[in-house]
Amino acid sequence: MSYKGKYSPINPSKYRGDPTRIVYRSLWERRVMKFFDQSPNIIEWQSEEVVVPYKSPKDGRYHRYFPDFVIWQRDRSGSIVTKMIEVKPLKEVVGPKPKAASAKPSRRYIIEVVTYAINVAKWDAARAFCADRKWEFVILTEKELGL
Repeated sequence: MSYKGKYSPINPSKYRGDPTRIVYRSLWERRVMKFFDQSPNIIEWQSEEVVVPYKSPKDGRYHRYFPDFVIWQRDRSGSIVTKMIEVKPLKEVVGPKPKAASAKPSRRYIIEVVTYAINVAKWDAARAFCADRKWEFVILTEKELGL
């Protein structure tokens, strides 16, 4: 099975956007899409339809962040809540482990540090974006997905 592909919803009327253009970039995202599509508590959902501007710590310029999902969900009290969701491996959420002060950082470690810093900038911008709208920002890892 491919790690990327198009998702065809069973309930296209629940998708906010063009349901023929839903793309997953990991099997985790596909699993989450399937849950949103089939869960009766998810009223509507969308994938990479919202743009959040963020300032990159790498170059100091503004870029566009497309969070994985936005959902409209009925909570236990019957109220509708909106959540912006990012799906990421736990290792990318906690950041790279610091190297010993005497050790020269590897190229791979430097890339991991820069990637983590960019992700944190995106997530901070997403949290502010959500706070302005009274939405919730959630990062789902393999831990929350039960993998």
